[in-house]
Amino acid sequence: MCEWSVLSDTLDVMPSSCGITIQPTERLGDPTKFDYIVVIGGLIEEIPNISTAYTQYLQQAAAAGVPLAGVCTGAFILHRAGLMDGYRCCVSWFHYTDFLEQFDGLNPVSDQIFVVDRNRLTCSGGASSAHLAAYLVEKHVGRAQASKSLHIMIIDDALQPEKPQPGIPLDLKTQDPMVKRALLIMQQHIDTPLSVTEVARRMGNSKRQLERHFRAALGSSPQAAFLGLRLSFARHLVETTEKSIAAIAVACGFCDSSHLSRMFRRRFDHTPHELRRSRPDEQARPCDTLEIPIHA
Repeated sequence: MCEWSVLSDTLDVMPSSCGITIQPTERLGDPTKFDYIVVIGGLIEEIPNISTAYTQYLQQAAAAGVPLAGVCTGAFILHRAGLMDGYRCCVSWFHYTDFLEQFDGLNPVSDQIFVVDRNRLTCSGGASSAHLAAYLVEKHVGRAQASKSLHIMIIDDALQPEKPQPGIPLDLKTQDPMVKRALLIMQQHIDTPLSVTEVARRMGNSKRQLERHFRAALGSSPQAAFLGLRLSFARHLVETTEKSIAAIAVACGFCDSSHLSRMFRRRFDHTPHELRRSRPDEQARPCDTLEIPIHA
């Protein structure tokens, strides 16, 4: 019930970022022949080199009212073409900072798996692409077909757009979507900590609601959870990088190395300098799993 065309400005084989080559099936032409045009993102550093033929084609499609979808960094391409102004845009938390650096003044959504805003659809990439596709299948074909499509990919059920993205690995035992979204927002602002009131505002919730959910889900306040996240990230950097303690303090949102050391000792019973002096040799470095102690 669905047909696909792979478009390019030439019919030359195109290498993907992982090296697998893709053979286009047709050249850019009349965009109105399609129900949707999907832009598949690639490596960020290559986006500025995209042929102007693509930009013109996407602009022509937008002018004709053809819905445009951006997968992962495909959202960057749509923005560069001037086609996301006034639209909400989903990007991966992994590319959140890259997006802000390239598009000053915009506030992308990076705590949801995909966003549908009228005739613009964007997703964070990876498995979220399957859930955006299932959303479209359900909309145009039916719920049973959407469910079957996901089951073929060994995905149990369709996720709603508001489902939080997985971010930096967290050792947190909660299924509360409000708490997960709040933690992801906190992760994105480790170096410039937000107040609990501001986190709640960005989520469209009240501070009281957020505090109640944190207590029920984690037995902790949002403030304590945020501090635990920042301190554990600091420990992660102390153990796995050669950054100075002062630089780590800045990266984790502390005033200075003294402030970090005081809070670090209170949480871990030793200072960052003491931990680093006891750090094993390179071959015995710990893995990159990040465990977050929550209780204050």
